[in-house]
Amino acid sequence: MKMNPSALLSIVASMHAMVSLPSAVGFAPSNSPPKITPRTTTTHLDMSTTSTATKEEENPRLEGLSFALDDGTRKSHSIAQNSAFVTGFFKGLSTREAYSKLLTSLYFVYRAMEDSFDVTSEDTVKTMDVKELRRTDALKLDMEYFYGPGWENKIRPSPAAQKYVNRVLEVAKTQPRLLIAHQYTRYLGDLFGGQMMGGMAQRSLKLEDEKGTAFYTFDEIDNTKDFITNWYRDLNELDLSDEEKKQIVDEANLVFELNIEILEELDGSAWKAVLTLAWTSFREKLGLTSSD
Repeated sequence: MKMNPSALLSIVASMHAMVSLPSAVGFAPSNSPPKITPRTTTTHLDMSTTSTATKEEENPRLEGLSFALDDGTRKSHSIAQNSAFVTGFFKGLSTREAYSKLLTSLYFVYRAMEDSFDVTSEDTVKTMDVKELRRTDALKLDMEYFYGPGWENKIRPSPAAQKYVNRVLEVAKTQPRLLIAHQYTRYLGDLFGGQMMGGMAQRSLKLEDEKGTAFYTFDEIDNTKDFITNWYRDLNELDLSDEEKKQIVDEANLVFELNIEILEELDGSAWKAVLTLAWTSFREKLGLTSSD
């Protein structure tokens, strides 16, 4: 049965209300924060209002390249694009084959990204390359779980994954500053939604002992919110011209399209994944086990 994107989004919203999951299911961090509106000032502020304003002023996401990326990517993503991402993501949770194919594509993407970070001489990219975010080693664990010993000889990049890899290698060679867009789009998206997505994969596919979800696990990051805030702060401090910032935003939008293409390759039923998650979550709420 063909999945109606609007129906899928409605089901996702219902699941969010039922199991108290974060509202964002996409990788793009620009969809996570609420829309930023201009603040108005008054001449009579109580202590609590002053405190809130101070906290907003200290939020690095409200200025600089951080704001440009969040705002620029959010505005460019149409309803159709976001629906395509959500539908593709749930297709990736419908079967072990689809999920392992998704992780396989991401393995090749991250290997290209992180190999490029290792050899680049671009200081801005090195600044944003934080070891706690790196995913290749985690994806190797997932490859071992799904494909077994000698997995390196059993996998190949899909056409969409190869296209993504080619873009990473191209910008690494010709415009290495654009790698910042790849860091922003993939790493922060994984970190924003990693715990949720890993948990959804476990429930939908009945993965035992949290195996097969190493990609979504960030053991070295104790406080996600503080980590992301500091990453955004470092991003704003990069020495970049306005034109370079615009190019990075444009590249981030391209990365979003490349990720949709990977998801659209997946075989599977988004309906099956959503209904399985809804049923599993309902049973958990009732305190029932899989054997009941």
